[in-house]
This record gives sequence, structure tokens and C-alpha cells, in this order.
Amino acid sequence: MSFSEANRPEHELHAMMVYNFIRYIEWPSSGQEFTIGVIGDESVFSTLHQWYDGKLKGGKTFRVVMFNSVADVQKCNIIYMGNQSKAKLTSVTKKLEDQSTLLITNKPGYGKLGSGINFTTEGNKLRFELNQQAVKAAGLKVSSQLTAIAILL
Repeated sequence: MSFSEANRPEHELHAMMVYNFIRYIEWPSSGQEFTIGVIGDESVFSTLHQWYDGKLKGGKTFRVVMFNSVADVQKCNIIYMGNQSKAKLTSVTKKLEDQSTLLITNKPGYGKLGSGINFTTEGNKLRFELNQQAVKAAGLKVSSQLTAIAILL
């Protein structure tokens, strides 16, 4: 997706893509609520919260929560990490071990460091890396439609 074509701020594009990833990823049974947690990006949190919090989709109610620190991170279906340090990424990935959580990041190199999906820019286009090993370790199944458009790691 080209920034100029979309004519939207990057945080809105990220929020839309985070929500759209849900259609292409299968989580183990997760109850009646689907939770998206955000750490380190107020703009993405605000957009996700405004657009999707409390919405009903596929029999699940969406909940969007903001975590102020890694220590606050609780069980979620998705965690979006804004521009955070490598140490914080390591702490979050360690905290998410044995959980079916998709970790989405937005920093060069983080796809190779354990994030399930990492946003990247090629030229003027927003793309995403898919770390298949990290997603599999989280017990998630990704559709071939999503892998076909991802940069596979």
C-alpha cells in the first residue's frame, strides 16, 4: 500500500492492517472476547480504540487496551509494539512465551528478532514481514493468502 495512495497517516494504516490481519490468522479457542493490546504508540492505540473497541465480529467482542510498560502486559490475542527498544522487545517476547499471542512491531529488524509481524517500508510502500517460526511457536495458523503478500522470514 502506498502512503500517497492511501492518503492516511501511518498510524491509521497500521491500525487498519492490525485489524485486517485477524481475518487471516487462526487462534486457538479464545472465548467471547478478542483483545488487542498496545504498548509504546498512543496514536495506534487511539485509532484502534476509536474504530474497533466494543465492536462485535464473528461472535467476539473486541477490546483494545493500552499498556504503559512491559510489566503491565497481560494476556492478549494481539500485542502491537510501537517503536520500542530491543530490550523491551526481548522482555515482551519472553513474557508471551506459551501464549497464543501475535506480536506486531514497527521497527527495522524486529521481524527477525521474534516478532510475528513487523511493519516495514520499501520505497514508498508499507509492507510487512512475517516470521513464520514465531507465529508457529505461538500456536497460530496463518492463511496462505496472508503469506502470499508477506515478506517471509
